[in-house]
Amino acid sequence: MKRAVLALADGAIFEGASFGAEGEAVGEVVFNTSMTGYQEVLTDPSYKGQMVVMTYPLIGNYGINLEDVESKAPAVEGFIVKEASPYPSNWRSARDLDGYLREHGVVGIQGIDTRALTRHLRDHGAMEGVVSTRDLTPDSLVAKAKASPGLIGRDLVKEVACAEPYTWQQGTWKLGTGYEESSKFQVPGSKSEHQLNLFAEPGTRNPEPFKVVAFDCGIKWNILRKLLEAGCDVTVVPAETSAARVLGMGPDGIFLSNGPGDPEGVPYLIDNVRKLIGAKPIFGICLGHQILGLALGGRTYKLKFGHHGGNQPVKDLTTGKVEITTQNHGFAVDIASIPDKEVELTHINLNDQTVEGMRHRRLPIFSVQYHPEASPGPHDAAYLFQRFVDLMARERKTAGAPGERR
Repeated sequence: MKRAVLALADGAIFEGASFGAEGEAVGEVVFNTSMTGYQEVLTDPSYKGQMVVMTYPLIGNYGINLEDVESKAPAVEGFIVKEASPYPSNWRSARDLDGYLREHGVVGIQGIDTRALTRHLRDHGAMEGVVSTRDLTPDSLVAKAKASPGLIGRDLVKEVACAEPYTWQQGTWKLGTGYEESSKFQVPGSKSEHQLNLFAEPGTRNPEPFKVVAFDCGIKWNILRKLLEAGCDVTVVPAETSAARVLGMGPDGIFLSNGPGDPEGVPYLIDNVRKLIGAKPIFGICLGHQILGLALGGRTYKLKFGHHGGNQPVKDLTTGKVEITTQNHGFAVDIASIPDKEVELTHINLNDQTVEGMRHRRLPIFSVQYHPEASPGPHDAAYLFQRFVDLMARERKTAGAPGERR
């Protein structure tokens, strides 16, 4: 096996073997604590600019299939594992992990002590690193890691967001049939949705689907599937789309997606969201949550090593319930810095007490830091998509049910 080396900016060196593509990769090194879901992790656009260490020791054992992806291609800069299984076994597997990474040019390293690496990152914080199969000189690699631009202030959204608006048409996955296209569950008078009886009074016609405009900062596909499943007709727009253009599309609600890097690196989106506050119901997830916090006048800050994985406990302060959640973020909102005191804390992380959710007491606005769409991870928080639909339904009713068929 070809030799590979991982060097961190603080001088730590880990030697191992190459898998995936050969070459050199640079990025912030973070660890993910999920036991499964490596395919979804690889294709989550929020990992742009980062190299991921999987803490579970055996990765690739169920292979790669054509369905468990969250974007068109892997977004990670590099992939770091204890052991990459060369013999996948699963009825859905179409290829092995090594070949998949080679095809997409993702540099990987295996055979290192990922427990020691994770402890190092936990103690010293996430930091820039380099994985190389070409340059194996420790001093040279450490210098490259130190010279890396990092995440602070960078606009990584522009590298993963769509260039043109599009309409999403794919529903959630079903055993035996796979992903349902919207045409398979149309109802009379509906463009795309199959749950249109949700807010209809007895004896009345079904309303139109709730039209949602989703800002794409690197949106995961399962978010879009969950919105469609909840009763939404979803149009995805680039992150730099103006507030005026969004409102001109006549949405019932606005969704702010997940995405990579520092939320302060996308000031144009912050400005547009600020103009949309109070105009329509807004739901934000992950980076979208941070963008909303900044648009409301607050601050964000970088976490020591972030939250990455499918086992983060979060308490919903509105219900008192605890959820196990999927998370992938390195920044957090300082809710105390938001000048509007009508914004209240709704969710907290039970590991470190950081902000995991907020809402406005008067305006139809809420957001969460974690990923209720799962993929991978627990489905405890899927109810939040229904909460968004409930907000849009109330606003539609208050406004005289615009768009309702009569």
